[in-house]
Amino acid sequence: MDGQVKSKNSLLALLKSSSPSSSSLSYSSFYSSSNSSSSCTIENDIHDFSPVQTGSKASHEVEQCRHVAENEAIEGMGMRFFNDIFGHGGIIMEWKDVEKRFNLVAWTGNGPEPVVSWSEFGFCIGLGMQTSSPELARELLRALRGCKEWKSDITKTELHNFLLRMNDDSFNSRMQLFFDMCNRNMDGRITETDIKQTILLTASINKLSVTRDEAEDYAALIMESVDNKNKGYIEICEMETLFKGSLLKAHSPMKLGSILQQSEDHEEEEEERMSKMEVLFRTYWRRCWVVIVWLIGCFGLFGWKFDQYRNRSGFEVMGYCLPTAKGAAETLKFNMALILLPVCRNTITWLRKDPRLNYVLPFNDNINFHKLIAGGIVVGVILHGGTHLTCDFPRIIDSDKSIFRQTIAAGFGYHQPTYMEILATTEVASGIGMVVLMAIAFSLATKWPRRRSPVLPLSLRRVTGYNTFWYSHHLFVLVYVLLIVHSMFLFLTDKWIEKTTWMYIAFPVLLYAGERVFRAIRSGSYEVDVMKASLYPGKVLHLKMQKPEGFKYRSGMYIFIQCPQISPFQWHPFSLTSGPQDEYLSVHIRTLGDWSYHIYALFQEAVLSGLQGCPKLYIDGPYGSASQDHVKYDILVLIGLGIGATPFISILKDVANGVQTAQQSDHSGLRECSLTKSPSKAYLYWVTREQNSFDWFRDVIKEIASSTKQQSVVEMHNFLTSVYPEGDVRSALLSVIQALHHAKNGIDIVSRTPIHTHFARPNWFNIFSRLSRKHVGAKIGVFYCGPSNLAAELKNLCTKFSTKTTTRFVFHKENY
Repeated sequence: MDGQVKSKNSLLALLKSSSPSSSSLSYSSFYSSSNSSSSCTIENDIHDFSPVQTGSKASHEVEQCRHVAENEAIEGMGMRFFNDIFGHGGIIMEWKDVEKRFNLVAWTGNGPEPVVSWSEFGFCIGLGMQTSSPELARELLRALRGCKEWKSDITKTELHNFLLRMNDDSFNSRMQLFFDMCNRNMDGRITETDIKQTILLTASINKLSVTRDEAEDYAALIMESVDNKNKGYIEICEMETLFKGSLLKAHSPMKLGSILQQSEDHEEEEEERMSKMEVLFRTYWRRCWVVIVWLIGCFGLFGWKFDQYRNRSGFEVMGYCLPTAKGAAETLKFNMALILLPVCRNTITWLRKDPRLNYVLPFNDNINFHKLIAGGIVVGVILHGGTHLTCDFPRIIDSDKSIFRQTIAAGFGYHQPTYMEILATTEVASGIGMVVLMAIAFSLATKWPRRRSPVLPLSLRRVTGYNTFWYSHHLFVLVYVLLIVHSMFLFLTDKWIEKTTWMYIAFPVLLYAGERVFRAIRSGSYEVDVMKASLYPGKVLHLKMQKPEGFKYRSGMYIFIQCPQISPFQWHPFSLTSGPQDEYLSVHIRTLGDWSYHIYALFQEAVLSGLQGCPKLYIDGPYGSASQDHVKYDILVLIGLGIGATPFISILKDVANGVQTAQQSDHSGLRECSLTKSPSKAYLYWVTREQNSFDWFRDVIKEIASSTKQQSVVEMHNFLTSVYPEGDVRSALLSVIQALHHAKNGIDIVSRTPIHTHFARPNWFNIFSRLSRKHVGAKIGVFYCGPSNLAAELKNLCTKFSTKTTTRFVFHKENY
């Protein structure tokens, strides 16, 4: 960006660029003016981010924006300082609710007014219903009473006064209360020991791992920042400077950037926004045309066969039941052939390499289409089998003998059968056998049995799970054998040319069988040596394996892993967390089922006992996934929940490697031409509930952050949901320490990486809003891996912002 500001737009752009990113939040000159008054510090901090062009209209508007941001930041501090303790959004709980709980535990003391024990204070104000440590309620009561003898009974009047004070949302009032909570001697001075104890309490409440030595270092860091005169203590004015500086550095530039961005966006020539119908069409047209073609095929075959049998002699005996059953049978042949195609993974991975096919076919929905066809088979079975059993067979039995002889007697050896005789025939017995096997496989493939849901009775949970699903699904081999047998012995069909089942299923069965043979041969040659096995908290196993010769893959792909020591038949998919340019393969396996628990236990024994030999592993792949489509977009938004970040690690590595390659090309004066487009910007939003989860990818994240530090091509955001929101009294001190430590050492105290960790859950609406303003008119690929409930929310936000703004968000979800 040019150093000279020639217009209002260039000034606004320069101001926007000063907003800190979460991947490399800059806290330089964080507390350079900490020994001066609070107001001076705030003013200087804001001016650091604002090049002023005196005498211009632009400088006047920027000045207004600056004051707006400053005021909102200070007021926001006051409103949110006790956020979520007393109510949502910082609004304190109603007195009637507090009074109601007071009355539940009150008793008559020595005085005329009912009292409660001081230990019930947390329950009365609502802290008793939170997961907070009871120490917080005690410290708050001590601060409110302001004396050393604070452990005495509380009257209703006193509790009401406490509530009024806590309800005062001014910054000064809340800061005084927080200061008193830290000031254990109540002498108006906070020592380093007081700060250390508060840090340990805060860490415990937020389920963070902080040792006493670390708490001492953090306390010393705070004293170093504000105690410039080496007094050995800090007073409330210095505490105010500390918090105001932290708040303005963390929030004001972002607010200022947002305001200026909005101002600039209004000046830009507005592009035509898409209607909701257009967004939905662009999102679903690939799925729609495939489903429409499938439905046309089903209904067309049903109608063709229905019309054919309506003109047969059997129609006189069975009426419309016969053509209905035969029409359904034709759709069953069609669907029994199609259902194998979406699970031919090697074929799909090969086909999706063609950009033209990948554009028109929704390869990412192969499993969804597999399930849709299974639903079509269920409908076909009900129509075909149900019509035969309840309509066709009874009509054959009860038909007039003369009509029976004149029409269909030849098909039954000129003998009018009984119902049991019909059921005993090869065609009916084989059909019933297929229905029973399919019912078992379909039932065990549904969500609850497959995931061993707690909703199921204990007796069922013992016999369900992934293993049961896996083995029961292989009953399809018997189903196809019975299908061939069933098709050879058909009622009222003697001509071989009309026995067309084999024509439908020959190619899909041969293709699928060929794939299984190919996979068996390939996986046999892909026995891998484990170079390194690491055990991480949360029972996560990281395997670094030797890369087989000739093994090529793209970022976002996954592989299947087999451990013969556990089972020679089970293959489980895992995303590759190594980049395509790495000389090794790596995966992260979290123990969520029987197989993963077994493999974790095997490697745990090998690692802890120091054994040289690790369990033997075979791999199969690579296979394509939704994340592979990231090359279609200039801007990427990667959202992973917990272990769901694994598919995106290789993508981030690939983007970072692209930056390094471009650097080397520029330095050497050569520019390589590549047909593969690389994203120009990637955002990672990793949400986890436990601090030790950051250990899983710590080394990788440090590597990526270091390689893209200058270009800011990769911007990473960590969210820890176990910590209370920023601005809450239970995490306020952590925010300050976090900022100070990052300014001094460049490392976040929570993740132990250069990436800033946000507290609590992300506000996805605000995140999408910022992205839409920052990348006006861009096409952003949103890739998600995690629970389905958040997937629905993100999908709706993509649709909403694609219609309300000129930025288009395209949602993708990982499916295995």
